[in-house]
Amino acid sequence: MDLKQVFKTDHPIIGVVHLLPLPTSPRWNGSLKSVIDRAEQEATALASGGVDAIIVENFFDAPFPKNDVDPAVVSAMSLVVQRLMHLVPLPIGINVLRNDSRSAMAIASCVGAQFIRVNVLTGVMATDQGMIEGQAHELMRYRRELGSDVKILADVLVKHARPLGSPNLTTAVQETIERGLADGVILSGWATGSPPNLEDLELASAAANGTPVFIGSGANWENIPRLIQAADGVIVSSSLKRRGKIDQPIDPIRVSQFVEAMHRSIAEKQQMKATPSTVAVSS
Repeated sequence: MDLKQVFKTDHPIIGVVHLLPLPTSPRWNGSLKSVIDRAEQEATALASGGVDAIIVENFFDAPFPKNDVDPAVVSAMSLVVQRLMHLVPLPIGINVLRNDSRSAMAIASCVGAQFIRVNVLTGVMATDQGMIEGQAHELMRYRRELGSDVKILADVLVKHARPLGSPNLTTAVQETIERGLADGVILSGWATGSPPNLEDLELASAAANGTPVFIGSGANWENIPRLIQAADGVIVSSSLKRRGKIDQPIDPIRVSQFVEAMHRSIAEKQQMKATPSTVAVSS
C-alpha cells in the first residue's frame, strides 16, 4: 500500500467521526438530520485541526451485530459519508461495526471513499458479540466483483476481543498481510482509548516488512512521540474529544495539539534517520 497515494503523506493522522445512533440501533432517536449535523461538525473540526484523513464509524450503534448490519444502517452511512466527502477535501474511510466488511466495501466503492477498516479479517476472535470469524476470502472476491480499489486496513488481534488459543503477534501480522491480503495493519490496546505498547508495535512493524502499521487506539499528544517511532500512521478519536470523553464532540483545539505533536515527532524521527551516527576514534 502506497501511503502517499491514498493519504498524501507517509505518516497519516486519521481522525474518527463516531456517528450518533443510526436507524434500527437501540438508541436511535428518530432524527437522521441530527446524525448528519453532528457528523458534519466533527468532520469540519478534524479537517480544520489538520488531520490527513477521516474514518466514519457507526460507533454509537452498540450493541452491535457481529456480522451483517441492517440495510438501514448501510443506507444512512452511505448518505452521511457522501455528505462529508462534499464537505471536507480529505480521504475518507469507513468502518461498519462490528465486522460487516462487505457493507463497508459496498459503501466505499459506491460513494468513492478510499479505504475501510476491518476488525477481524483473518482468524477467530471471541468478542462480546460472540465468535467472529475472519472473512478475507469473501471480502477480497467482493472487492474484485465491484471492480474496486478501496484499500483495506485490518486490525490484528483487535481490541475488545480475545483470540482463540495463544497466537504469536508476529505470525498474526504476517498472516493478515500474506494470507488475508490486507493493505495495512492496525494494532490497538485492549479497549477503546487504550494504546498498544511500544514493544508490540516494534514487533508488528518488523513482521509487516514494509506494509504500513497503524496505531488503532489510545494515542494522545503525550504518547504519540514515543509510539509513532514504531508505526507509520495513527487512527485517533477519544483524546480529540472535549475533556477526552468518548461521548463528547470533537474539540478543534485538541485536534491541533495532537497534530502539532505528531508533526514534531515525525520531523525528529526523520532527522535522526538522516543524521549519520559518528563513532569517536581515539588516537
